[in-house]
Amino acid sequence: MLTKQRTIKKSVSYSGIGLHTGKPSTITFHPAPENYGYKFIRTDLDEIIEIPALVENVVDLSRGTTLGIDGVKVHTVEHVLASLVGLQISNCKIELSGKEPPISDGSAIEYVKVLSEAGFEDQEADREYFEINDTIRYTNDEKGVDVVALPMNDFRATVMIDYNNPALGSQHTGIFDFEKEFVSDYAPARTFCFLTEIQMLLEQGLIKGGSIDNAVVIIDTEMTDDQLANMKNSFGLDEKPTLSENGLLNNAQLRFKNEPARHKLLDLLGDLALAGVPIKAQVLAARPGHASNIEFAKLIRAEYLKQKKIDKLNASKNKNVVMDIYDLLKVMPHRYPFLMIDKVAEIDFEKNSIIGIKNVTVNEPFFPGHFPEKPVMPGVMICEALAQTGCLLLLKSIDDFKDKLVFFLSIKNAKFRLPVIPGDQLVMEVKMTGQRFNMYSFTGKAMVNGKVATQIEFQAALVNREDA
Repeated sequence: MLTKQRTIKKSVSYSGIGLHTGKPSTITFHPAPENYGYKFIRTDLDEIIEIPALVENVVDLSRGTTLGIDGVKVHTVEHVLASLVGLQISNCKIELSGKEPPISDGSAIEYVKVLSEAGFEDQEADREYFEINDTIRYTNDEKGVDVVALPMNDFRATVMIDYNNPALGSQHTGIFDFEKEFVSDYAPARTFCFLTEIQMLLEQGLIKGGSIDNAVVIIDTEMTDDQLANMKNSFGLDEKPTLSENGLLNNAQLRFKNEPARHKLLDLLGDLALAGVPIKAQVLAARPGHASNIEFAKLIRAEYLKQKKIDKLNASKNKNVVMDIYDLLKVMPHRYPFLMIDKVAEIDFEKNSIIGIKNVTVNEPFFPGHFPEKPVMPGVMICEALAQTGCLLLLKSIDDFKDKLVFFLSIKNAKFRLPVIPGDQLVMEVKMTGQRFNMYSFTGKAMVNGKVATQIEFQAALVNREDA
């Protein structure tokens, strides 16, 4: 497994037809900076919206994995993501000229070819892995699905399928080494579906870009001549498709004896990319599908984020000062004269609390005009200091804080109990008490010499910098 992050050396494109829209589509892969991850952008829209490839952005699983933000969607992303995972690319910006990537032949091989053509570039940053220490499991007894991740200092995945169909039977496959196996043994594995599904999808007006060349169609029902003729017209075939004795429509030939199982593993790799971090684990999946893959990825991501918070907390316990002024300047958007925190003494991500320090000096810009003969720190500035402390807690709890800003929404129950004067040190204790959508609630108190000088309750909104 790679130790450094990887991107591609140059931008490359691939064009084709979208599976469900039947419209021309071009996908362009671009190099991306360290810690960027995978993000999709629709270039056919006026508004540029980046859609990070994360489980929280999954909006539909009916016919593949669909991502979306604010009504902007990108369909059937699993083969694209599987290609990036299989080639161990950490960071890539993905542009699409429409709502879905080209379907190609129903496999990932064309994406792999263009990405390989671009070449790979190792980056300076270490590649982060989430090492599974305790078993993570998702089951759906009704559908006979069981997906489990077991502790292992590497990555392996095994898939088993059984559709009780003579053309399929029980199949299994496993990948143990991306560099040796992915390109030759898994990227070419095509998607498959049953003949009854084809008929249903045609009746629903879907798979407008589908053909019998971009999927392995398994015969699971008899069809009339009229139905076969309809399929001929829908797919623009020269002749009616035939119900072959090998159990595959038009006597199709499999690329691998267990090609359906291999494609299921390909889908699994793509969907697990949405956990947001490569994992070290032995993954065993029985009868997986997109729905179960995503539920499993959600469990992995939840454990990963939980562990990151614990790691941050443990790191903070080993320091008298969690963040000094130089650390603050890397996170806080404020600058003189409105940066109201000098250092952070403690962050507890489990309790959603933070302790910030503000050293009040006679050189503060507000003292010359606020009772200059007997300077007192304005209460509104103390509230601002508390709010900035809460803002810092919120920004430090998310990964993409550089793209975010935090704005005041409301203050209530403000109480000013002691005057704050030059020479005092404000110890600001702030706790996040709730969240609703992008709005967060806090309580805070500013202490001087162990006594409460000011206490407030307030709300703030987390917004994208571009939208501010």
